[in-house]
Amino acid sequence: MGAPRLATGPTRNKLRSETVNRTFYWMVIPALLLFVVLHTIPALTGIFYSFTNYAGYGEWDFVGIGNYVNLFRDDRILSSYGFTFLFAATTTIVVNVGALFIALLLNAKIKFQTAFRGIFFIPNVLSVLIVGYVFNYLLSNNLPLVGQALGIEWLSSSILTNPDLAWLGIVGVTAWQSIAFSVIIYLAGLQTVPAELYEAASIDGATHWRQFTSITFPMISAFFTINMVLALKGLLQAFDQIVALTGGGPGTSTESVAMVIYRGGFQGGEYGYQMANSVVYLIVIVVLSLLQMRTLQRKEADFS
Repeated sequence: MGAPRLATGPTRNKLRSETVNRTFYWMVIPALLLFVVLHTIPALTGIFYSFTNYAGYGEWDFVGIGNYVNLFRDDRILSSYGFTFLFAATTTIVVNVGALFIALLLNAKIKFQTAFRGIFFIPNVLSVLIVGYVFNYLLSNNLPLVGQALGIEWLSSSILTNPDLAWLGIVGVTAWQSIAFSVIIYLAGLQTVPAELYEAASIDGATHWRQFTSITFPMISAFFTINMVLALKGLLQAFDQIVALTGGGPGTSTESVAMVIYRGGFQGGEYGYQMANSVVYLIVIVVLSLLQMRTLQRKEADFS
């Protein structure tokens, strides 16, 4: 009997391809299992409990859509949604305007350009809680001294204890830290704009503002969309910075939806009720993100 024939040519390539494909599948399985165990199962469990009166311990009964109906009658819940939307919308605008301005400066031909880029990225590396506690001290102790020295009455006491101004302190601190990440994305976008366009515009006598509106912004509109969507989605889930700065106070004036869910679900015996709140808020975030992306992408098409 002759020796067994080895696969050659197309057959060998096919066998090799099948082996590689199986390897990829086996590599994906552990990640998929972790995702299902740590994300999918808890999410489905939470949705299940949102239809119960479960307190987080003990027995429970089905209440149907009662939790969802009561959400729209709860003044504290509605107030937290109002604050969260106001905070997220304001901070998103501040972050993107500030980040784009800084990115334009850092993209210019300046000395120590690389060093400045590293310095402006530092806030993004710091812990949100640490930044919050540091600014809590500054806003509660140092800033009032400045206000007293300048004779500014509303600044002479901590703005974090003022129900009307506390949210502005949270916006300022959050924007200061969030701008760093957005700057990096805008810088990446600015690197894609051909320098020849600016040279041609300069020859035609275009001002810097005209170059920005006619060349820079249209060319980086896709990066603007990414930053806006990521910023709004992240800020709608604000929690750490509020805990460190105001703890939701004064009273409940700066309670975000995430904080209400945490306090009620894990500390207040409202697990099932707050799970319903979580489901509603998840839907709200997804819908807002999709609408925002669709609107901004239409604007991108107008620029192109």
